[in-house]
Amino acid sequence: MSEPIRNKKLDMTAPTPQNTPANNAPISSHAQQPGVASIKEEDLDRVGAASIFAQNPKLVSMIQGKLGSLVGKSSGYIEALPAPVRRRVAGLKGVQKEHTKLEGEFQEEVLQLEKKYFAKFSPLYEKRAKIINGIAEPTDEEVKAGESEDEEDDDDGEAGAKSSAPNDSAANENVSGIPEFWLSAMKNQISLAELITDRDEVALKSLTDIRMEYLERPGFRLIFEFAPNEFFTNKVITKTYFYQEESGYGGDFIYDHAEGDKIDWLPNQDLTVKIESKKQRNKNTKQTRVVKKTVPTDSFFNFFNPPSAPKDDDDDDADATSDIEERLELDYQLGEDIKEKLIPRAVDWFTGEALRYEELDDELEEGDFEDEDDDEEDDLSDDRDEDDESEDEDDASKPKQETAECKQS
Repeated sequence: MSEPIRNKKLDMTAPTPQNTPANNAPISSHAQQPGVASIKEEDLDRVGAASIFAQNPKLVSMIQGKLGSLVGKSSGYIEALPAPVRRRVAGLKGVQKEHTKLEGEFQEEVLQLEKKYFAKFSPLYEKRAKIINGIAEPTDEEVKAGESEDEEDDDDGEAGAKSSAPNDSAANENVSGIPEFWLSAMKNQISLAELITDRDEVALKSLTDIRMEYLERPGFRLIFEFAPNEFFTNKVITKTYFYQEESGYGGDFIYDHAEGDKIDWLPNQDLTVKIESKKQRNKNTKQTRVVKKTVPTDSFFNFFNPPSAPKDDDDDDADATSDIEERLELDYQLGEDIKEKLIPRAVDWFTGEALRYEELDDELEEGDFEDEDDDEEDDLSDDRDEDDESEDEDDASKPKQETAECKQS
């Protein structure tokens, strides 16, 4: 499914007929450049300006709100057009509505097609879960098909190294299923690996299956099944992603919110918190005591406690709102990665083969990087230009002396 369009306030927009003034500002034919020789950006007190905004977050929020309120407002350009032209523009809007309607129908049919083939995938997922958990063994045909694929991948010469591997011992014959299958697959998936801590790994070893299902309304549910473990009593933990009922501008479904199950942690086994100890001394008796405090900590299981979308009255704290929006976007992307990548090709993530096809450009876009040396090079260039100018001035002020020195040589 294509990436949903998110509703975000834009700070600025490019000039369009909707926000371009109807009348151009008057320009005098006798206009001249300012008398100042040159004004460089480096001469501005950017640090002071940044300090002012940092100390006045409400001012920043107010400016952003004002700019956001101007987006989409008519500047009078359309209203100033001749009546026949305005009529044609209205007609184009009618045509666009028909296009939007078809886009919505297209997305709905794509969703139904996904559900149709998901029903065909489900028996394969069930067979996979049985093999992973030692309930069933693959058929000879399935093993042969998998080995032939490995041989094609090993055409570069690794097949010989593979044949020299030690034979299976008698002890290995008693291994049931594929131990730690899902933990290994998740650790190979870049976005998920960043969330898994050393403490999480012990609990995730008991993960027996990851499944998904579509909702009757637009959305999907991720289902994590666990064997009995020392951390929580849940056998199943789910997380549900909901889309808005109305489609977006391009007909795509718009992400609305997510809900996760409550984890029933066993005593002192909550992986999402840690205990901090702090010594306190009594001012009168000079006796000391140790105070223990529970504080949140990083954990994969925070995934089941997604952030809530900011409310309209939270606009006063722009930084907090921006942080929540980033967390919401990351949370949605994680759900999409599990749904679209991990579940369909779990064995490729377990073996690591999926990493060869993973396009890192999607994770690290070129626009996320900037050349740090550009500013330094510009500064050095300016310094060299200033030095050259000063040398030229010195040369101009001492022409005779330099001539004399040349004659002496």
